[in-house]
Amino acid sequence: MITIKTKKDVAILREGGRRHAVILRELAGMVRPGVTAAELNTKAEELIVAGGDRSAFLNYRPQGAPRPYPASLCVSVNDEIVHGIPNEGDKILKEGDIVSLDLGLVHKGLITDAAVSVGVGKIKPELERLLKTTKEALMAGIKEAKGGRRVGDISNAIERVGAAGKYGIVEELAGHGVGYRVHEDPYVPNYGEAGRGEVLKPGLVIAIEPMFNLGTHRIKLDPDGYTYRAADGKQSAHFEHTVLITKGDAEILTA
Repeated sequence: MITIKTKKDVAILREGGRRHAVILRELAGMVRPGVTAAELNTKAEELIVAGGDRSAFLNYRPQGAPRPYPASLCVSVNDEIVHGIPNEGDKILKEGDIVSLDLGLVHKGLITDAAVSVGVGKIKPELERLLKTTKEALMAGIKEAKGGRRVGDISNAIERVGAAGKYGIVEELAGHGVGYRVHEDPYVPNYGEAGRGEVLKPGLVIAIEPMFNLGTHRIKLDPDGYTYRAADGKQSAHFEHTVLITKGDAEILTA
């Protein structure tokens, strides 16, 4: 069921989104060769708790998942698309890697969701382009997220950017409604036909999150039950914002 947030809800989500952005920015600034995913997760937990908030991901169990998620932050490196677990096994960032940092924050009972992908040290030009294009796709999707338009307008805008870059556009994973729960309706795919899908109504809050692979669009799930990878082992990028639908341009709550 699609939910429309109240003015009180939106005020809380704005405040939570600002906190969320600060935490993600600090985590992204920590990324360098030799840093471990576990260190990034620990820092995320420290920053969340310091603000009096809590992680939306820690112990969250999505439908169909074999167990609750064991960390506060998703750290996905290179061919890992999303949901990389940072605190099980050694995951050390190396020069030339790219890494996605995906954080869910609960502030006063309401949830925001955002992610950023960054390079570790000096990365190859093809990876710089992958990051740049995926971020551009996010902004193209947000530009279409206006009241009265449809989910398909967002999806089609993202798909056109990915197709122009000749990237593998991940189809099985998508954006979603957010706020009262981590995952709400509507489903917001990264491909689709403009003018189709649910109508975007003012007060709707959604997480838009393009995921582009350097090679194939096909994906596979690791035995850990959470980490999705590009099936051909090539790198993937992921960017995400929580946005509020208004009568005009969408408001980015996690900017």
